[in-house]
Amino acid sequence: MNWEKLGLIIKPDESIWWLSHYGGPTFVDIYNDEIKLYFVGRDKNGISRIGYAILDKSDLRKVLHISKDPVFDIGKIGYFDENGVSYPWIVRNGNELLLYYVGWTQGGIGGFWTHIGLAKYNIEIKKFERLLNVPIIDRINTEPICSGSCCVIKEGKLWKMWYTSFDRWEENDKPLHYYHIKYATSLDGINWKREGIIAIDFNDEKEYTIAKPMVIYENGIYKMWYSYRGKYYKIGYAESYDGLEWSRMDKKVGINVSSKGWDSEMIEYGYVFDYDNKRYMMYNGNGFGKSGIGLAVMTNKVEE
Repeated sequence: MNWEKLGLIIKPDESIWWLSHYGGPTFVDIYNDEIKLYFVGRDKNGISRIGYAILDKSDLRKVLHISKDPVFDIGKIGYFDENGVSYPWIVRNGNELLLYYVGWTQGGIGGFWTHIGLAKYNIEIKKFERLLNVPIIDRINTEPICSGSCCVIKEGKLWKMWYTSFDRWEENDKPLHYYHIKYATSLDGINWKREGIIAIDFNDEKEYTIAKPMVIYENGIYKMWYSYRGKYYKIGYAESYDGLEWSRMDKKVGINVSSKGWDSEMIEYGYVFDYDNKRYMMYNGNGFGKSGIGLAVMTNKVEE
């Protein structure tokens, strides 16, 4: 496959308080003839929240509106998401609009804990509200550290999740986190069965972070885009026939850093979607989103 970069579409904006210093991971919801881009912003204190933008249907590079306030805010003091909410993933389940997200808590030798939470859209107040005040992917004996960004797909009665799972911390000059992507299932989207199935693992000793899974099912094949890094993030790609065992095909991903500019150091957090017979990718660049959100369009499909 090959991607043509279309440029930055959203930059940090000091006039929008929750987006003043960062424009991060995304989810595109196309519904009722509207293209809504949910994404993460950070305020002047580095606290992440989830807001949205409305994109022009005739030209997805054009942003028609950005919410003046977030549609999902941080949790109460003492909650698992008191220091930030990020990595939105939306699922439409009948009349429900569900938001899977990552909650942040500061502390510990590593500096933070993250866990996956769940919220539901309230049409009356036009914001998401927590379904639970605790994580849905919390610590368990076999996964005792943290969970992170996820992708959730409902197939019939079975819900499938690919999620970031912390493997360990290592102390070098400073604590270094290792995490990769695991797989879980559910019958209700809330209670998840985790059997330690690793979907995407490290290629070599230089890699220590594999995160932000994005999965689609197409022509009998599960296709995943994700972020991986040693020093800097890149976007990777893998395929699977069952969603459990994956073959990494990072060389096929067709997108890399630019020679200069806002995405010349790293690219990460790809979100892939189809619109008007074209395949697009939202992604972030330098500084994990500090430089903003970019858009690319696929110029040819994956070789089968």
